[in-house]
Amino acid sequence: MGRVFNKVAIVTGGTGGMGVTHAKALVAEGAKVVVADLDDAKGEALATELGENAAYIHLDVTKEEDWDAAVAFTLETFGRIDVLVNNAGIANAAPITEFTPDMWRKIIDINLTGTFLGIHAVAPVMAKAGRGSIINISSVEGMRGSAGLHGYVASKFGVRGLTKSVALDLGPSGVRVNSVHPGFIKTPMTEKISHDLLPIPLGRPAEPEEVSQLVLFLASDESSYSTGSEFIIDGGLIAGVPHK
Repeated sequence: MGRVFNKVAIVTGGTGGMGVTHAKALVAEGAKVVVADLDDAKGEALATELGENAAYIHLDVTKEEDWDAAVAFTLETFGRIDVLVNNAGIANAAPITEFTPDMWRKIIDINLTGTFLGIHAVAPVMAKAGRGSIINISSVEGMRGSAGLHGYVASKFGVRGLTKSVALDLGPSGVRVNSVHPGFIKTPMTEKISHDLLPIPLGRPAEPEEVSQLVLFLASDESSYSTGSEFIIDGGLIAGVPHK
């Protein structure tokens, strides 16, 4: 028996970066996973690789109708929804004088509104079943500021706050909602950034699989009394002021 045996999960942004490792970790521990993303070729290939306990659906997280279709597809394919991993996200950066309204709208739409729409879509199903775990991927930039990352920081703070308000709403229904705050993780989003620029006490970036272990914990019944909380996984990056 795996740690999430027979649970059914939707993982957004499931074809790249941490999304792939989240999906793989969940399937390895007994879950059935719907990989949801925009890259149909990669999504279909990943679902095939993961086998009969995985399926793929095209999902633009900013579109309510896509979310409705994803929920219907998951219920038709696997019969239930126990876990939602709101993993899809982007980053953009510019000095505030050059950070355009279009840049702002794009990142808020994907990172924050996309997370809201996902919660809004699965909440009725989970509440009716009296169970569920919603895992919102925020960032350490949801805990502090970061120069140039104005939209990213705002969206990730927003995800952190949204997590708490929804946890209050859904707690009485048996649905848990938590946020995960990764630090510097080896993904395509960070491949051009040298980790030497950041004062990480553990001295290295994390592998995406390390974050997936935290996601797995929150998806499982091991975290049955955790809701409305933020879980930081950053190698100590924001623990304090670094000194040389």
